[in-house]
Amino acid sequence: MKLYELTIQSAHTLLKQKEISSQELTRAVLDRIHAVEKDVNAYITVADDLAMAQAELADKTISEGNISQLTGIPLAIKDLMCTKGLRTTCASKILENFVPPYNATVVEKLRNKGAVIVGKTNMDEFAMGSSNEHSGMKMTHNPWDLTRIPGGSSGGSAAAVAADMCIGSLGSDTGGSVRQPASHCSVVGMKPTYGRVSRFGLVAFASSLDQIGPLTKDVTDCAILMNAISGYDSRDSTSVPEDVPDYTASLTDGLEGVTIGIPKEYYAVGGLDPDVSGSVKNAIGKIEDMGAKCVDISLPHTEYAVAAYYVIAPSEASSNLARYDGVRYGFRDKDRSDLMEMYRNTRSEGFGPEVQRRIIIGTYCLSAGYYDAYYGKASQVRTLIMEDFKKAFENCDAILSPVTPSPAFPVGENIDDPLTMYLSDIFTLSANLAGIPGISVPCGFSSKGLPIGLQIMGRHFNEEMLLKIAYNFEQATDFHKKKPVLQ
Repeated sequence: MKLYELTIQSAHTLLKQKEISSQELTRAVLDRIHAVEKDVNAYITVADDLAMAQAELADKTISEGNISQLTGIPLAIKDLMCTKGLRTTCASKILENFVPPYNATVVEKLRNKGAVIVGKTNMDEFAMGSSNEHSGMKMTHNPWDLTRIPGGSSGGSAAAVAADMCIGSLGSDTGGSVRQPASHCSVVGMKPTYGRVSRFGLVAFASSLDQIGPLTKDVTDCAILMNAISGYDSRDSTSVPEDVPDYTASLTDGLEGVTIGIPKEYYAVGGLDPDVSGSVKNAIGKIEDMGAKCVDISLPHTEYAVAAYYVIAPSEASSNLARYDGVRYGFRDKDRSDLMEMYRNTRSEGFGPEVQRRIIIGTYCLSAGYYDAYYGKASQVRTLIMEDFKKAFENCDAILSPVTPSPAFPVGENIDDPLTMYLSDIFTLSANLAGIPGISVPCGFSSKGLPIGLQIMGRHFNEEMLLKIAYNFEQATDFHKKKPVLQ
C-alpha cells in the first residue's frame, strides 16, 4: 500500500511505531496531489512549504513521545474555513486574495492535535451549489469519472479524499454539502448536530443551517475527526455546551435492539434512480440481517422541505453577504468614483451568477410586504418538519434513506436548470432544517460504476448511533475499499 492510501487510523499506528515519519507521509500526499490535481482539480491552494514545516514539527513532537491520533496526519480544509496566514477564498473572486488573521476553531483544534494542513479545497462559491460547477476558481471533477460532477458544495474535499489527495478532510453542510459529495465520491461524510461543532471562523452562508463536518475514507476515521472538532466554543453563539463522548467507543459490533425508520415519503419521490433505490434497499436488508428492526414511518411535510429551504437559505445568505461591499476587505472595483456605483460594480463583478441569484431571491423574501408571506411562512414549515422528526424518533433510533436521487450527473447537464439542481438536495436538506445529524456511507455502485451512498439520520446529539450503524454496515460490505482509477 502506498503511503497516501493510508487511513487516519493506519497512518497513526505507523507513525506511533515510528515505521514512517510525518514528513514522509506528507511528502507522499503532496506528490500525489501534484500528480493528479490536473485531472481532479480538488484544491484551490496547496500549501507545500507550510505542510512540510508542520510535518517536521509533528515528527519532533512524536520523537518526544507525544502523539495524538491526528499528530502528523495530512488533512485538507474546505476553502471557507479561516486559516491564519493561508488564503481563504470561498471560491469567489470577491475574496480571491483574502488571508485571514486568525484560524477557525476547527482548524485551531486540528493544529493543536498536531495535524498537518496540506491545502484548501475547491467548492461551490460561498457554498452555494450542489455540483461544484459554481466555483469561481475551477471545476472539480469526480475521481470515479472525470466527466461527472463530484457533488457540492464540498466537492473538492470529497474528491480529495476519494483520490487519496489527503488522508481526511473537513467540509461544511448547509443543505447536504458534506453528505451529497460523499455519496457521489464513495467516501464517508457526516453532518453533525447543529451546535455540536463550532462555526467560529466558518465564512457564513446560512447561519441557522451551516455545520462543519468530516469527510473520510472510512467510518473509524470519521469518528476520530469528530472527536477532534466537536465541543462547546464560547466564540460561537450557536455552540451548545453538551458533553462530547468518545465517538470511537460507539464503533461496536452488532445492531440488536436498534430500530430503523423507513420514511415512506422518501421512496415515493419522482425521479428516484432505480440504481439508487436498489442499492439503498439492499443496504436496508443488510442492516436488518445484522439484527436491526425496520419500521415504516412518515415525515408528512417532506414535500415542502425544498421550498422552505430555498427561502430560508437565500434569505440568510442575503443578510450575511451584505458585508462584501468593496469597502473593508476583498475585491473592489477601483474604477468608480461614485459610492453606489462602486458597490454595484464590486458585487456584480465579485459574485458569480448563482450567488447573485440567491442574494436576489433572499433580498426579495426579506423585503417589506413579503417577509411574512415568504420567510415567515418558511420558518413555520421548518417547525413542522422538526416536529415530523421528533415524532418519528419516538418510534425509531435512526432513519435510513438515499442521499441523492441519482448518481453523479455529467458536468454541464443541469447547469442551466437551477430547479433540477436544487431538487438534488431533496433527501438531505430536511436534516439541516431540523438541526439533526446525518451521515453518508458508501452502499453501492450504479450500472455505470458510479458511487451511491446511504444516508443515516438520528436524534439531536446522537451521532454515536449513526456511527454505530454506519460502522456495522461498512464492516459487512467492501464498497469503501474500492478506489477510483487515476493515472
